[in-house]
Amino acid sequence: MSTAPDREALGTLLRHVLELLDADVAAVYTDLDLADYRPRYSPLVRVLLTDGPLPIRDLAARVGVTHSAASQTAAQMNRAGLVTLAPGADARQRIVTLTPRAHALRPVIEAEWAATSTAMRQLDAELPVPLADELYAVLAALRRRPLRDRIADTGLAPAAPPAEDRRPPARGDVSG
Repeated sequence: MSTAPDREALGTLLRHVLELLDADVAAVYTDLDLADYRPRYSPLVRVLLTDGPLPIRDLAARVGVTHSAASQTAAQMNRAGLVTLAPGADARQRIVTLTPRAHALRPVIEAEWAATSTAMRQLDAELPVPLADELYAVLAALRRRPLRDRIADTGLAPAAPPAEDRRPPARGDVSG
């Protein structure tokens, strides 16, 4: 069994928690004979079930992820036969539509979502603060004042060298 990451390595710790949660949900999908279904698909499926076909940009906004993340997930879902991707109003836009296969999986997906939500409420009961509440508090604090600003205020973050110091030496320059 691996040990938990160092408390100071917060990014590593967050990734570790997410990996544990995702791995367990993925194992449930495997148990349900949905081995090609990923935990990251459910938020998109739920939005598409509610709102119907959407451009990737709108889907990303509704799910709360970047356009790039939604595009990558939609591409994976397309390969798994869960969505189709069609051109939108202009060449840059792609419309995501659930396939009949995704609609057929709806009862299983919704049952898993409900079971996972219940399991998370049980986990929250063991924590000092519900996990989602704490994560929303972190997001709000970082929106008020980004970590980059907080790091800069410590005085430990070195300033970038002047542009002329970053240039490679000119050919034949033997100084320095």
